[in-house]
Amino acid sequence: MTAPDTPQAAQLLIDCLTKQGCDRIFTVPGESFLQVLDGLGRQDAIDVVTCRQEGGVAFMACADGAMTGRPGVAFVTRGPGATNASIGVHVAMQDSQPMILFVGDVDSEMRDREGFQEVDFSAFFGPIAKWAARIDSADRIPEYVARAYATAMSGRPGPVVLALPEDMLSRDTDSKPRPCVARPAQAPCPDAMQAMMALIADAASPIAIIGGAGWNAKARENFQLFAERLGIPVATAFRRQDAISPSSPVYAGNLGYGPNPKLVERVKSADLVLAIGARLGEATTDGYTVPPLTASDRKLVHVHPDANEPNSVYPADLAICASMDEFAESAALWDQGDAIDFDAGREAHAEWEAWATAHPNDHALDMGQAVQFMRDTLPADTIICNGAGNFSGWWHRYWRYEGLPTQLAPTCGAMGYGVPAAVSAALRFPQRTVVAVAGDGDFLMNGQELATAVQHGANLIVIVVDNSAYGTIRMHQEREFPGEERISATRLANPDFAALANAFGGWSARAATTQEFKDALVDAQGRGGLRLIHCTIDIEQLAASGASVSGLRNR
Repeated sequence: MTAPDTPQAAQLLIDCLTKQGCDRIFTVPGESFLQVLDGLGRQDAIDVVTCRQEGGVAFMACADGAMTGRPGVAFVTRGPGATNASIGVHVAMQDSQPMILFVGDVDSEMRDREGFQEVDFSAFFGPIAKWAARIDSADRIPEYVARAYATAMSGRPGPVVLALPEDMLSRDTDSKPRPCVARPAQAPCPDAMQAMMALIADAASPIAIIGGAGWNAKARENFQLFAERLGIPVATAFRRQDAISPSSPVYAGNLGYGPNPKLVERVKSADLVLAIGARLGEATTDGYTVPPLTASDRKLVHVHPDANEPNSVYPADLAICASMDEFAESAALWDQGDAIDFDAGREAHAEWEAWATAHPNDHALDMGQAVQFMRDTLPADTIICNGAGNFSGWWHRYWRYEGLPTQLAPTCGAMGYGVPAAVSAALRFPQRTVVAVAGDGDFLMNGQELATAVQHGANLIVIVVDNSAYGTIRMHQEREFPGEERISATRLANPDFAALANAFGGWSARAATTQEFKDALVDAQGRGGLRLIHCTIDIEQLAASGASVSGLRNR
């Protein structure tokens, strides 16, 4: 029997994605979109990455969008597949990253009957996506796909969810793909730029907080030129540390959890804050206190590509709606007239250098020294990927995020992001070193994607920091309810992570001391494929800030 051709609607969807420049999708296959899977198997323009759980699918697509600036694309099936993938949609939304999630849906005739795995996806995803819709007409596939790309990339980037009724994918259609959609250029208003420069000229202690929606290499280069010319200290928003070169003489460090106390004081005392791309969310501002939410002696210039963001939480004295690259280029080229030169940038950078230098401690495996050795050993453009947990603080504090992109980390604090993001990064940049760092609890959220890494030939190093606990929550417990007898639900009984990596077909090593870590890293660097280092540390070494169980109990 001759195999039938791919149905026209499904083929049109694939052609539309190809026209939009999609070269990779991430998926867990489902019977609800078999027609699309058939078409994908008959072409070679789009690489199909088969994953092991839909949360990993969505995280990989979110990371791909963060790296390319165009939507990462994911396909999952209805019901359980879509709800599993929702975590990645939430990350893409809070992290302002372009992503499109296609969900195979129930047959149109089954709709509203609570059919097998049926979910109202517009209602389910509406609150956590920029747009959630259902394609009921095969003829309108080009319209929906083009709009999805435009919506995901424009203004504040974010996720789009499109449901694909199973019967719709089998229909005939004569529609053709629409042209490739580009992100709209948004140049800043010259009068607003003039007003901003006047505020800077009048300021005594300005500071910039950068990174976020639409930040790219052009924005990075030009804003750095602008800030260095004026000598303004530049802090990066939470987990946006690759928004400026760490070697810049005005880089002041990162905000978020566990920042340099001197940087915190500098932001609080600034009389002018330039928020460039940053949303000034809860994590970056430590609960809207850094800087204070309102202050009579402080001015705020808020630059963002989405007009709805400035004045949504922080009142802005000057709001500028512009693309980050367009704004940064205008700032770099602006004729400043009389030279403005602040000493604060150099002072803040020296403070950060001191803060970001690890000093030996008495722990058998000193994580600060371990990260510093990584910094001296691995290439400067290594991509560091992590999920959520106190373990990430050692990299946030001591790693140098040189180049863009070099930091893939969820600003919304989702656990399990690091391994899938590293798989995505290793496939997108096969010539670069990619490292996933994970806590023991964090790793087991999506550790199954090691199978995806091996199957698709990804080269990556995974570092598991194992303290047999949900360490972040343990830290909060010790602060609020100190005492051994008050520990609840945070102890973990873990597998042998090194043996697990071997079972997946990777290389592994164990490290219980700093020297063992150094030896393992050198060995791993000389190999390819999947490599995992299982680091065991004591719960006493709680965080890069120096927090310890005994210290919290004895406050």
